[in-house]
Amino acid sequence: MSDERKEMIELIEQARASGARQSQACEAVGLSAKTFQRWIKPDNVQDGRLDAKHEPKNKLTEIERRRIINVANEPDYADLPPSKIVPLLADEGRYIASETTFYRVLKAENPLQHRQKSKPVRQVKKPRALTATAANQIYSWDITYLPTQVLGLFFYLYLVMDIYSRKIVGWQIYEMESSALAADLMTDICQREGIKCNQVTLHSDNGSPMKGATMLATLQEPGVIPSFSRPSVSNDNPYSEFLFRTLKYRPEYPEKAFENLLAALTWVQGFVNWYNYEHLHSAIKFVTPAQRHTGEDKEILAGRKQIYQQAKLKHPERWTSDTYIRALIAWGLRMVSI
Repeated sequence: MSDERKEMIELIEQARASGARQSQACEAVGLSAKTFQRWIKPDNVQDGRLDAKHEPKNKLTEIERRRIINVANEPDYADLPPSKIVPLLADEGRYIASETTFYRVLKAENPLQHRQKSKPVRQVKKPRALTATAANQIYSWDITYLPTQVLGLFFYLYLVMDIYSRKIVGWQIYEMESSALAADLMTDICQREGIKCNQVTLHSDNGSPMKGATMLATLQEPGVIPSFSRPSVSNDNPYSEFLFRTLKYRPEYPEKAFENLLAALTWVQGFVNWYNYEHLHSAIKFVTPAQRHTGEDKEILAGRKQIYQQAKLKHPERWTSDTYIRALIAWGLRMVSI
């Protein structure tokens, strides 16, 4: 009997000797009367839960367990999982055990592993996400189609953005997809932004222009670090995808195909100017990407916050905590992850 149990029994017995009712004494120590009665029985000095051993009535015999293992190792079933063994046995008019029982017995005997000649599926862990804390640390780029008036022919918009500031740092339109053309664009961006060796990581999907030898060789010269999406993972390059969606759902986006390359260049130039210098981006606290890129956003956001604090002091009854939070969100002072 444990010391704690002995102490509780002694306390209850002392209370009873002093005239208290047994049920009240048990309630005072947080014990039910039935439990106390069970504890004080001579043949129940040990906690019965510690020695409790139960065997299911339908437990398999050793002969039945060996039969399951032998069947699973037969040549016809040696390379099959239990989920296929059980139905095949049923087709033959035999039932040995359920699929769950097969799995449980095989797991206990340790032959439950890859049972085919092919290599087992390789578990691929999600890579650590890259994080930008300032401009010119991580770029994202991709290529999208722009329709022409010739059915089946397209212009190709190459577009590079800074994921910290969301600024479009470079773009160009060509009549083909080419790693050499992409390399020329990236070289121009590095010179214009003053990129130093190993300063920028350039992320993209696994398209041929992105992984072309010319592109990779060009990235080595200024020390740009390439980064690629995981194979068959469609959402590993979301920044460029969302930017293309913004571009193609602008009200000014032409309803008809572009007449020529000059028309496409002119329209995209207007979009880039609007996006970088006029668009209050919701993901960067409603400042423009250009303001975020140059660091002007800190002064702008500080000014906004001061205005809100002054308004709160002027009419505190109108600024409950919930109202204040909603106002901050509405005016773009919410905290967002980069």
